[in-house]
Amino acid sequence: MKLLVCAMETSSNIHLKELKQHLSDDVELVGVFDKELGNPLYDLTALAIMGFVDALKKLRFFFKLRDELVELAKDCDKVLLMDSSGFNLPLAKKLHETYPKKEIIYYILPQAWAWKKGRVKKLEKFCTKLCSIIPFEKEIYLDKNKITYVGHPLLDEIHNFKEELTQSGKIAFMPGSRKTEIKNHMPIFKELAKKIPNKEHILIIPAKFDKEYIEKVYGDISSFTISTQAHKTLQEAEYAFICSGTATLEAALIGTPFTLSYIAKKFDFFIGKMFVKLNYVGLANIFFEKMGKNAIHKEFLQEDVNIENLLEDYKTMNKKLFFDNSKILREYLQNGSSKNVAKIIQN
Repeated sequence: MKLLVCAMETSSNIHLKELKQHLSDDVELVGVFDKELGNPLYDLTALAIMGFVDALKKLRFFFKLRDELVELAKDCDKVLLMDSSGFNLPLAKKLHETYPKKEIIYYILPQAWAWKKGRVKKLEKFCTKLCSIIPFEKEIYLDKNKITYVGHPLLDEIHNFKEELTQSGKIAFMPGSRKTEIKNHMPIFKELAKKIPNKEHILIIPAKFDKEYIEKVYGDISSFTISTQAHKTLQEAEYAFICSGTATLEAALIGTPFTLSYIAKKFDFFIGKMFVKLNYVGLANIFFEKMGKNAIHKEFLQEDVNIENLLEDYKTMNKKLFFDNSKILREYLQNGSSKNVAKIIQN
């Protein structure tokens, strides 16, 4: 089987790597994905965008990429789209129009429950099967036969969960994976580390970044121990400071207390506040709110991301309560999704 894949996010490719282990050897991946998983059309790092302004700059390239993928799909048996709804939804429309009988599977669905609920109709119209990783997501879809809760992929990828709170003397710092996120957070994280003496400060950097890129984007990181193994480091750390994203859910599931922070471009944040009507940005907090519970951790956004706030949260957080809540979160999300999605693809 030849499978056209479009996985443009770092997190999507982590999920794809796990999924690939459950696919038959005769399943060949073509399209857009991390080069370590095969021979993609483009190196993944060339596709990373952040925010509305960045997307506009690359608009012409993405139109070209869409047309290339539609042409590539001609010789493929099925299509797998992962996350990145800004690109993948228009791609699904074009694929459906060009090949009305081709099976299109969408895994890691757009967060239509958070904003742009109109995407639900498009997903149901253009896609054959919808693989949900959010327990409550099915509620907003009309065609219940198309959508399946497959479990959350992080429960496939995290192999060790904390059995008790640790005092390891290790503090993890995760400033994000996009250039803007890193540049916004690193100056604060560097100063914050100085305020927490007698600890080992571990900076988690994506393994795909080369030395030149790290020097350019992160600056002087000589005061940190460097790690490229996020799950292992979070497992060992007694606390973490994390830029909003998938990593916050990883820490919450593992059981590592953390503080969430996020600094976006002012225009992007303004646009986001107009359209996204949520009380929280952290997935663990969103899930807990759906369960009728209080937030599991603090969130600091924009101007509130400063040394004083982050340090205060580190000192005052009820870490025992956080740890107990992490167990509840694992039960809520149930099993991992890779095997279930592999079955859907190969049926």
